Amino acid sequence: MSECKLFVDYEQHEAGVRMITLIEELAAKKESAQLESLIIGDWGGAYETDSSATVEALVRLKDRFPKLRSLFIGDMSYEECEVSWINQSNLGPLLVAYPELISFTIKGSTGLSLEPARHDKLQQLTIICGGLGKDVIASISKGSFKSLQKLELYLGVEEYGFDGSLEDVLKLIEPGKFPQLTYLGLKDSEIQDEIAIAIANAPIVDQLHTLDLSLGTLTDKGAEALLLSDKIMKLQFLDLNYHYMSDNMMDRWNQSGINVDISDQQDTDEHEDYRYPSLTE
Repeated sequence: MSECKLFVDYEQHEAGVRMITLIEELAAKKESAQLESLIIGDWGGAYETDSSATVEALVRLKDRFPKLRSLFIGDMSYEECEVSWINQSNLGPLLVAYPELISFTIKGSTGLSLEPARHDKLQQLTIICGGLGKDVIASISKGSFKSLQKLELYLGVEEYGFDGSLEDVLKLIEPGKFPQLTYLGLKDSEIQDEIAIAIANAPIVDQLHTLDLSLGTLTDKGAEALLLSDKIMKLQFLDLNYHYMSDNMMDRWNQSGINVDISDQQDTDEHEDYRYPSLTE
């Protein structure tokens, strides 16, 4: 058994099925010792019940999953539970409980915290949400992830939990913060232009092969800074998919010679107040 997904659908939840029981049943199986990837979907009424009991069970039964390398908490579709309704909790104890983890993905930011934010072997950290709180951003920036190669954060909008500023985001890219990082995703943001301008000539770009500023409200203003940066031009891949750039700016990217994704152009004629990141519901 290399991968397993556990979830409690509406009917099961109404019938009294609980995620803790599913985790305990999985842990009791002989195959659990070989499990490499575990995906936790809806733990049953995730719109009203947080993930703390699920976290507690996974921590308590950690010795039953010695080969676990990939963990996803909150993998549920829009139909199951809108991302902004997913009630998370402190997922930091999972990082402590599974020191061999390589990939950690979180979906949903309501009630989310990540303390302690440290892991020696984690290579990929992804948080998918409609708005990421500055406390979580601060935990990551102050934390220790010396092996991290991929950091992908959906920053989102204020309405769904983003209460930070550009200053908070920039603490993530201070020199030496993530020495092994080669993929940086600061995406789905309502301040995508500000981020683009700030990162265009940041030292961290020199160590990246991929910069992902997709799914946000990027306009020609932010794109111009990127286009004029020698550092950006040396990237292997630049992801600007879903944007508010003009046709002229897209032509300039097409002629730039860089491997860039500029697909999914939004209506650039809309007033600034009506520009939204992709994942905002």
